[in-house]
Amino acid sequence: MTDAQALGVGEYLQRLQNRITTAIADVDGSSFLSDSWVKTPEEPLQGRGVTKILEDGQVFERAGCGFSHVHGAKLPPSATQHRPELVGASFEAMGVSLVFHPRNPYVPTVHMNVRMLAATGADGKSVCWFGGGMDLTPIYGFDEDCAHFHQSCQNALTPFGADKYPRFKAWCDEYFYLKHRSEQRGIGGIFFDDFSELGSDDNLRMMQSVGDSFLEAYLPIVARRKDTPYTERERDFQLYRRGRYVEFNLVWDRGTHFGLQSGGRTESILLSMPPLASWSYQNIPEIGSPEADLYAKYLVRKDWI
Repeated sequence: MTDAQALGVGEYLQRLQNRITTAIADVDGSSFLSDSWVKTPEEPLQGRGVTKILEDGQVFERAGCGFSHVHGAKLPPSATQHRPELVGASFEAMGVSLVFHPRNPYVPTVHMNVRMLAATGADGKSVCWFGGGMDLTPIYGFDEDCAHFHQSCQNALTPFGADKYPRFKAWCDEYFYLKHRSEQRGIGGIFFDDFSELGSDDNLRMMQSVGDSFLEAYLPIVARRKDTPYTERERDFQLYRRGRYVEFNLVWDRGTHFGLQSGGRTESILLSMPPLASWSYQNIPEIGSPEADLYAKYLVRKDWI
């Protein structure tokens, strides 16, 4: 990828971050804190970024959306586990990543990420690939919300081949899985990584289509659920389920591992963490309860469209 192309990707990602945070701020009625940062020359990872955080809002208890553009002398292990030929390669990475934790337990948590990574191996050859996707994590599920979210994901990918949505949907189900609990993180969505099969222009356009579809996929669900009445029971279950989110991000997520292993900015890497979460021993919902429905009907792999 040329310097001009990389500049274009970076400009798109920053516009995407601004567009999403502006829309979320309008929904919430609160403002994002914008924290610009630069990695110093003495650090192993060079680059810059902007982390935008909204906390203690009316709709969102914590909403984080970060842009980063970094480069380093050596790819971390999390980036080379499927590309052993690039062990030790220098790299450049840029992306936008977000996680929104709503206040109301009936509004699902959401994650979205789009990114590009370019690396130069010991032989001097450069490779470039893209990754990203989005997934939904309800506490209390609704079939129409799940169908809408997955339809938006399919619409974003259809122009790039009929195979993309089913492939990336299955990939998402496999990826966002808590192996230590034999449990899905949520109702999935789409996920792709190390992607370069369409050629540089269409690879980029596909990544942009996923990023551009996020607000349409998520905001209608927020509008439907944000004013739903709830009690302490629903709030307690929300905090308990947030604990699963923390477990996945710290134990299994490659993006978190990449950021920490490469010497990235810890505050920005961990923007996905909820402000509050809880754990309890053997929390087993009563059979037939709305809480039990989450496990029986929503934390299972199924076709939502």
